[in-house]
Amino acid sequence: MSTDEDLTLGVLSLHNSKETKAILNAAAALGYGTEWLRRENTVVEVEAGRPRLHPEVDVVANRLLLSNDEQPAEGLGLADTVSKLKPTLNDPDAVTTAIHKYATGCALATAGISVPDALWALSADTLNAERGRFGDRAVYKTAIGTHGGGAWLVDLEDPVNPQVGSRQAFLQSFIERDPERHEDYRVYVVGDEVVGAMNRVAPEGEWRTNVALGGHVEDATETLSPDIAETAVAAADVVGLDYAGVDVVEGEEGYFVLEVNPTAGFKGLYEATGRSPAPYIAKLALERAGADVDESAVAELARTLDDSRPDCKPSTVEKTPTGGVVIGYVEEVVVSGTRGSETVMAKADTGATRTSIDNELAARLGTGPIKDIVTVRSGSVKGGKSRPVVDLVVGVGGTQHTVTASIEDRSHMDYLLLLGRDILEHYHVDVTRRADEADAGGEDVEEEAEDGPA
Repeated sequence: MSTDEDLTLGVLSLHNSKETKAILNAAAALGYGTEWLRRENTVVEVEAGRPRLHPEVDVVANRLLLSNDEQPAEGLGLADTVSKLKPTLNDPDAVTTAIHKYATGCALATAGISVPDALWALSADTLNAERGRFGDRAVYKTAIGTHGGGAWLVDLEDPVNPQVGSRQAFLQSFIERDPERHEDYRVYVVGDEVVGAMNRVAPEGEWRTNVALGGHVEDATETLSPDIAETAVAAADVVGLDYAGVDVVEGEEGYFVLEVNPTAGFKGLYEATGRSPAPYIAKLALERAGADVDESAVAELARTLDDSRPDCKPSTVEKTPTGGVVIGYVEEVVVSGTRGSETVMAKADTGATRTSIDNELAARLGTGPIKDIVTVRSGSVKGGKSRPVVDLVVGVGGTQHTVTASIEDRSHMDYLLLLGRDILEHYHVDVTRRADEADAGGEDVEEEAEDGPA
């Protein structure tokens, strides 16, 4: 194997993820230097008219999860700055298109690649006046979203809102061949090569196939039709991504591209195919820097998904805990559905696994359809209670969270929304702080704690 120990691959990633670790570990196993570009160690300086990036790297793999950010422009600016100094895969301009689902659809359609019919209108009047073109139901999506969050299958008898929280939203045709089995393909493209593909099947009662939502995966690498493979490679090329997970669905009139994801996860693909994209991404990046990477070594490394902590991970120098944003026992939040948003007081409950919303508030916001019926344990009811769950978008201090919330009658309680650990895991809760009172005074009687699905 030909290696050059002077070449170093940097991965730009401010979060912890299996994918970031796997790419760094693959590059190290191939014999190259590695650097994890994080908050603790990344510096860009301009001195005497010369810009420099620290730590020193020769090429950068961009793994910023911008769709999770309330203000993705900050991350895009960081990636763009880095790309001015070093070759960067994926290019920030391409990522800008890819993270915005409607921009992606327009780019693909302009290039002649089939996408579902869709409508994006900034006016609620226009959006609802035209919604009948999709029939009885349609997919309603936020333009920026991830892990299947921010996507609803809606009954078009009811009006929809052009925004969910601070995110613009649009309507899209629902592509369905078999009402009993909702499925699509996730095709992982690196360069001009399909390195793996899987068929994703939605769990019972769900129309979305995302692995993060419990989708079942099947290996499709060897059985993938040439048409789907060519469509996926072309879609990544049109958007401008060096590597991407391309989602393709089959309809009555052929294949349609649903999404081109610049930071698609590896877990589901590896479970289905036994093949990791990480060594292929490392190879493509290192070759962009001038390396000659042994293809057989890459193929061998792809048989494992090494997502252990890389040796290059910088030490954490911050004294405060990560995710150190503090919220109160009672917080003012913005809760959103397909029909609009409301600002409400919400109580933090660290004993509750999932967030819970009052049924009348959920109906006003348009949080349906019901995804499932779950049983939640309660100290006051033996065996627990059965409650429907729906997708809900909750804005806390400028950050949006898409969660699966349970619906119940909370009209007899002080707060129509209860924040569970699905949201609170991102914060520290100060029980002495309350947004609804200047002086907390005595504690209210504790509401029953929900301990999650049984």
